[in-house]
Order: sequence, then structure tokens, then C-alpha cells
Amino acid sequence: MRHSYRVPLRDVLKVDTLRNTTVLAGSKGLDRVVTRLNVMEVPDIVEWVRPHALLVTSGYPLMGLDVDGDPGHSEFVELVRRLDELDVAGLGIKVGRFLEEVPAPVLHLADELGFPILGLSAETAFDDLLEEVHIRLTDVQADVLQRTDALHAALEGLVLEGAGLQEIASRIADVLGVGILVTSIDGREKAGALTDDMRVALEEADLFDPTGRFRIERPRLQPMDIGEGQVLVQPVVAGSSDLARLVAYDPHRAISKDDLNALQRASTVAALLITQQQALNAVESRYRGDFLREVLDGRGGDPEHVIEHAKTLDWRLEFPAIVVTAELDPPSPDQARVPARVRRSWQERFFAAWTQVVGSFAPHVPMADFSEAVVTVLSAPEGMRDDPERAAAGLRDLVARIVKSVAGDKGGGRRPFSVGASRLVTSLDELPVAYQQARRATEVGRRFSGGSSTFHFDDLGVHRLIGLIPDRSELSAFAEDVLGELAQDTPDAAELRETLRVLLDTNLNVAEASRLQFVHYNTMRYRIGKLEQLLGPFTTDANLRLNLAVALQVREIQR
Repeated sequence: MRHSYRVPLRDVLKVDTLRNTTVLAGSKGLDRVVTRLNVMEVPDIVEWVRPHALLVTSGYPLMGLDVDGDPGHSEFVELVRRLDELDVAGLGIKVGRFLEEVPAPVLHLADELGFPILGLSAETAFDDLLEEVHIRLTDVQADVLQRTDALHAALEGLVLEGAGLQEIASRIADVLGVGILVTSIDGREKAGALTDDMRVALEEADLFDPTGRFRIERPRLQPMDIGEGQVLVQPVVAGSSDLARLVAYDPHRAISKDDLNALQRASTVAALLITQQQALNAVESRYRGDFLREVLDGRGGDPEHVIEHAKTLDWRLEFPAIVVTAELDPPSPDQARVPARVRRSWQERFFAAWTQVVGSFAPHVPMADFSEAVVTVLSAPEGMRDDPERAAAGLRDLVARIVKSVAGDKGGGRRPFSVGASRLVTSLDELPVAYQQARRATEVGRRFSGGSSTFHFDDLGVHRLIGLIPDRSELSAFAEDVLGELAQDTPDAAELRETLRVLLDTNLNVAEASRLQFVHYNTMRYRIGKLEQLLGPFTTDANLRLNLAVALQVREIQR
């Protein structure tokens, strides 16, 4: 198509009725688009004229306009200014019978604005002109429809031939002459046909977040102008299912209605392909999920068989490794209850994002959607596998990078999630224990932080035990019983709690605690005496110190 459907004024001037027309001013605007023709019969035409119309007149309606006063305020000058603001394609005037010449101030303004003013021949018949321009525009519109249908048919052919989203995006980009991205509904890129210059322009417009997600929410409601060009987002839907986004970017012009029509037709083909892929992925995902669940439950069978079967799924089970579970955080109690269908769509979108990100960092990683969680087995990077400490550190860093990329800037309707990671394991037999550790880290971490957390099992410490207690009121009662007055929410109690925490952290080293709290040694001794009056002889009672340490942890968790 590549803009051949855009009928510029210079092409309209080639019809027989306009062959003797002269361009009096505004020649730099001859590329303005013409979509209709209108005859000016009265001077107050502004309220009735429509964008992209070629306006023609015998000159009679212009006779009464004041052109002798200040050029900046004359009615004729103001008429031209208003027609330009309304995106009128041009003004054709029969010069001679009613209007001997177009005033110089009008022509000067038209040149400044690039608004074409045409001198029509006195013999120009408006009825013939209307017919010829109408035929010309109808031919072009028919060509647009034919080309759009051809694009639709070509895309359907690609789908039937087994093409993927990348081929679809490339074909749309080639035919329309624009840059194309196919993204998830939250902006995760699935396929793209953008030049390097286009990507740079979109990045400079801050339309990509640091993780590469296209900020789909910015041009969501209406096209977004970028310099002379424009970005438009077309939803890809099938029935009631919101599947993806089709992003079009033209760096040189606004996206036309004809482009939008073609994109809408193309989006239906993309919806067909995505729906087909989802159906296949659902079957494959369930098969993969069942297999990984059996392995993590210790029912996978012979280790050699498990590893060989994993290879058929394009997975690599290599050790040392960790198990990672990622779960969407539940809605807060004050949020409205959402249907199960919506929650499932959240989970599917989260799994797709997690899969894409993990695949970019570590290909061939075993992972599956267990409905309530996304479970991944991450192998230590090569070169670190002989050193457990380096392997654990490398995996910890990898988990952090994955979480950061999946979360992005939290735009595009992304849901918050929590992640738990197990200890390092060195064999297939240890995976069930690692799976339970990862689940526990996720559960306990969410309880302590409220959500959007990443916890490693080795970091839980006493929190593992505290997290097993389901009754939060019992935990609060324990802290209040042990801390007594120090459990109150007062400045004095908070100061003494902090002193107690520092003393416990320094193993009752008075000098070190004084240094950390920036107080005199004798002041610290005074505070210790006051604490023992309130709490008991914690400096000599190891069991009391243990209770106090746990109570402080409980209070910190429930703050």
C-alpha cells in the first residue's frame, strides 16, 4: 500500500476539469490529502466545511469580505487562517468575473501556511469537477479496500502455512510501510518489525522501560505524536478475550484512517494465530506441568529416565541447582472480589512474562505453571558449578535479575508477585526438598513483607518457625507478654527496644553497643539497668534473651 491510497492535491489537479488551474500561493501544501470536494456558496462556510475537503468557489461569496483594512484582521485573511486550522486541502477560486484578483495579504499568508490557493479557469464547470473528483476518489478508495483485502488474505495465508507472529509483523510492516510491534497486553514484546532508528526514536520518547517492556498504557486511549510521526495501539481480541496489542509507528506522518482499518483487519488474523498458539501451548503446558510436578514430588522414577525425558521437552536438568517458586500476590481485603476467569487470565499473563524473561537469561530451563505458582528449576551458571559458594551467589544474582525484569516498572496492568528460592541442591533426589523450601520461602516471605518480596530459604532464620504459626493474635500476645511496657507505641519504648536490639546483636558488648548508639558507656549501663527492671535479668538468663530476640522479631514482622 505504502501511501498510494493517500490522494494529494497535486494528483487531484490532474483531472481534466482542473488542467488549466494555476497555483496562486501555498505551493508547498500541494501534498495535502483530499478526501472530498465542496462548493463555497456563502462567506460563512467555516462552520460547514470538513477536514481534507477541496473547497471551490466562483468568487462571488468573497466579494463582500473586507480586504482593505489591517491585513492581520481582514475577513479574507481570517477565512484562510481558519480553513488552514481545519485541515482543508485548499481553496480554488474563479478569478476574473466576481473577484478580479486575490489580495496580496491573503496570498502572503497562504504561502506562510502552505495553504494552497488555486486560480480556476473561468470556464470550469463545478458539476463536471464534482463528478471527476468523485470518480477519482472512489477509484482510490476502492483500491484501498482491495489492498486491505489483499493484506488480510496474505496474512491468513501465512497463518495457514504455519507462520509465526514474527512473519505476520514483518508482512504488515512491509505492506503498510510502518514499524510494527506485537506485544502482550502489558507490553511484553512478542514479535517486532522496527528499524534501528525507529527503536531509538521510541526509546527517546520513553516508550520502553529499562527491562524492554513497551509502555503500552501511554498511547492506549489515543494515538501518541512523536515528532512528525505517530504511534498507534490496536487491541488484538477474540470474543471476550483480550490477547495482545498491535503497535504501529510511522516516524514521518500521522497514522491514517486507512492504516487503522488495515491494522484492525490484521489484528483479527493475529488473534487467530495467538488463539491457535494458546490452544497448543495449553496442552503442552499441562503435559510439562504434570511431568515437573511428579519430579518435584519425588515420583519421577529413575533419574536417568527423568533427565532423558526432560531433554525431549527441550529442558536441561543440570546440577547444582535451586528451585524457584513465583506466586501472584492475592488482592488486598479492601479490593473488590474478582471472578475466577480474571484471576486465571492474570496467572496466564504472569506465566507468559516469566517464561519469556527466564528464557532470555537461561534457555532450556525446566519451568511450569502449577496454577497457583510458576515453578522453575535454575541450574548454576557454567564455570561456577565446581564451587558451591560461587554457584549459590550466581543463582541469587540470576533470581534478582529475573524478578526485576518481570516486574519492570509495574505498568501495563501488571500484578505484584512474591518469589521464594530454595537452597542449593546437587542431585535429582534433593529436588522435592528444595521445592518445599522454595514454597516455604514464598509463603513466609509474603507474611513478613506483605507481598512483592523475594526470599531465599537460607535467609529466613527464625522466621521459618514464626511463619508456621497461623494465629497472628497469638504472636502479638507473645510479644506483649515478653516485652511488657516495651511493646507500647511510645517514643521511650521505641528507644529502649532499639537499645535492647543492639545489645542482643552485639552479644551484650556494652562498649560496642555504646558506639553503635552514639551514647556514653555509663549511659548504656544505665539503660541496661532500666531494661532489667522492666524485663528481668536478661544479661544472665540465656532463655530470657532468646525470648526477647524472638519477641522483637515478631514485633518487627507485624509492624
